[in-house]
Amino acid sequence: MASALCSPPCHRSHRSFHSSLLRPSAPVCHACHRSRTGGPPGFNTRAYPYSRPISTSRGGPVSYSSMDQSKSKQGPDHLLILVHGIMASPSDWTYGEAVLKRQLGGKFFIHASSSNIYTKSFDGIDVAGRRLANEVLDVVQKMAGLRKISFIAHSLGGLFARYAISILYSLQTKETGLGSAYVMPTVGGSEIPQHTSGLGAIAGLEPINFITLATPHLGVRGKNQLPFLQGLSFLEKLAAPLAPFIVGRTGGQLFLTDGEPSKPPLLLLMTSDHEDKKFISALAAFKNRVLYANVSYDHMVGWRTSSIRRELDLKTPLHRSVDGYKYIVNVEYCSAVSSDGPHFPSRAARAKEAAQSTPNIENTEEYHEMMEEEMIHGLQRVGWKKVDVNFHASLWPYSAHNSIHVKNEWLHNAGAGVIAHLANSIKQSCFHANLSTGVSGTLDCRRPELFGTARSQLPARLKMGRNNG
Repeated sequence: MASALCSPPCHRSHRSFHSSLLRPSAPVCHACHRSRTGGPPGFNTRAYPYSRPISTSRGGPVSYSSMDQSKSKQGPDHLLILVHGIMASPSDWTYGEAVLKRQLGGKFFIHASSSNIYTKSFDGIDVAGRRLANEVLDVVQKMAGLRKISFIAHSLGGLFARYAISILYSLQTKETGLGSAYVMPTVGGSEIPQHTSGLGAIAGLEPINFITLATPHLGVRGKNQLPFLQGLSFLEKLAAPLAPFIVGRTGGQLFLTDGEPSKPPLLLLMTSDHEDKKFISALAAFKNRVLYANVSYDHMVGWRTSSIRRELDLKTPLHRSVDGYKYIVNVEYCSAVSSDGPHFPSRAARAKEAAQSTPNIENTEEYHEMMEEEMIHGLQRVGWKKVDVNFHASLWPYSAHNSIHVKNEWLHNAGAGVIAHLANSIKQSCFHANLSTGVSGTLDCRRPELFGTARSQLPARLKMGRNNG
């Protein structure tokens, strides 16, 4: 099974490096340029692409005529979905939601997801993803006037969101120019007016931002990367065999041991378009994809998996805050670059069988390394903005996983700077996107050269059908 992929260069300012891939046939990663001003050399941060300004509630570029703009003033037109993590609930977003409402204004309808609360998060990433997709469709059907959609997800919620958007993704059915709209029928027989871009729609709406905070995109290995273990080494040795019993199907999927030995694990499938699920096409449809990652002190989700990096790409953590946002220490822009993969070769199947039958560090390490490399190839097919966070100087640094989204306003307020950075970035982006609206009212702020979403790099269907054994 295989598909063509992209491995984006990461732009940084103070130093560059070349990362080699584990597989000889894979391309060499381009130089990365770290930026304290928020972008690569020559990048205009004031033109960072999002959509135009933004009311709210809890629980391809689009064309706007003067009539459309008048109607949009009557209520929110941008749906923002907040997704919590494992063993959590919508209350985890109480602080973040309040800040976003205050900063973004009345054009956003903010909905904190509640379909996968507490132990429901153990049912599997696929099951939780379908629940989330149904919840989003329900909101869209009940809210008139919505035109755009964005996601902000914490921890495991990021994987739920990635699965959900693959279900909600659809291509426009006819070429009527940018900002075309058509009606998307739903299972219940009702219809949703669909506003699309050339790269597709999510739940009938124009996809704008896909943002994750401390999400295990590459799964977990056990070391400082599983919530119930809390970084305790003697428990981490038992992580692989214990995970399915403690966190259900979700545990097996996170450790990449789900399914038959001859079949690729779910997280690998989620790095490509597979059968009826367009995982990569759905991600590519968003104007912006942003990763917030803890560089240290996170005993639930490690830096590597949350920032979609290889181990050799993890440099000494920085300590000085960027642009005055406390504890945000680095920003990178990684654009998409063509690459081979992902694959599930026969040797990976044998390694998976060993990891399932006799789960231990020796049997799983090589298998995980192979799968992580393939997942990186797949996920780097689209561009990402990567924001590194370091709570080294906070009062409770070991609460990094909960602080990054301020789960509790009093216990985790060290992450207030992260939420402020997230809110201000969206707000600034929406403002500058307005400036790109022409006389005809056509909003065109995709700027594919900034985030590697050129259409030529995004074939409509990327199937994982070849077994390179």
